Amino acid sequence: MEVRIKAENLTKRFGDFEAVKNLNLRIFSGEIYGFLGPNGAGKTTTVKMLTGMLRPTTGRVEILGLDMAKHEIEIKRRIGIVHEEPKLYANLKGYEFLNFISEVYNIEEDKRIEELCEAFSVDYLDRYISDMSHGMKQKLILVSVLMRKPDVLFLDEPLIGLDARSARILKGLLKKYASEGVTVFMTTHILEIAEKMCDRIGIIHKGQLIAEGTLEELRMKVESGSTLEDLFLQLTGEKEGIEEVIREL
Repeated sequence: MEVRIKAENLTKRFGDFEAVKNLNLRIFSGEIYGFLGPNGAGKTTTVKMLTGMLRPTTGRVEILGLDMAKHEIEIKRRIGIVHEEPKLYANLKGYEFLNFISEVYNIEEDKRIEELCEAFSVDYLDRYISDMSHGMKQKLILVSVLMRKPDVLFLDEPLIGLDARSARILKGLLKKYASEGVTVFMTTHILEIAEKMCDRIGIIHKGQLIAEGTLEELRMKVESGSTLEDLFLQLTGEKEGIEEVIREL
C-alpha cells in the first residue's frame, strides 16, 4: 500500500518549549486517519508542519513521495487543507473567492462547483466573506477545497460550525473519496466521529504520539474501556478523578 504521508522524527520547538517531539507517522492511500489529543497536545502544530505552513525544528516530511523541504509548491498543488479557523479574504464576495481558487488551480469544472454549493447549501456567494458566519465560511472553504479533488486532505476540526445536514454530507464524501484512494488526515475533538469514521487513530499527548492503531488495537493497550472516549481518557491520564469532579460540581 502506498505511503501518502510520512513524518520522520518530526520535532518543533518554540524557544525552550517542545510542541511536538520526535513524531513518526506512516499514513496510506485510501486511509482515513484520526489524529486526536487534548487541547495543546500538538495537533495543529503537526498539521502545519505536514502541510508546509510551519518548518520543523528537526525531522522531515514526505507527502505523496515528495520531500516537503524540496517540493513544497508541487505538494501544495496536490493537497487540500481545511483549518479549524478558516482564513479567507474578507473583502471578497463568495463567488469571487471561488473564482480566484479556480484560476489558481486551473479548474474549469463549473458543474462540480455548483453541485458542491448545492450540497452544502452555499447559496450566499453574493455576500462578502466579512459578513458570513463561522459556519458559512467553513462551508465555503470546504467547497473551495473539495472542488479541486486533492490526493490528500488535511482537515483540522472540519465539523465545527457545520449544521447537521452539512456534517452528514461531509462525512459521507470523506468515506467516498477514501474508497477512491484519497488519503484523509483529520483532527477532531468529537470522539464518536473518529470512532465511526477512522481506519486508524493516533493519539498525541504533550507533543508525543502515545498510541496508534485501529480501535481494536488501541483497546488492547488499556485494561478496560469499550468506547474511544474511555480509551482516550485512560491513555492521556485524564480519566481519573472525573466522577469526583462531577460530584463536587
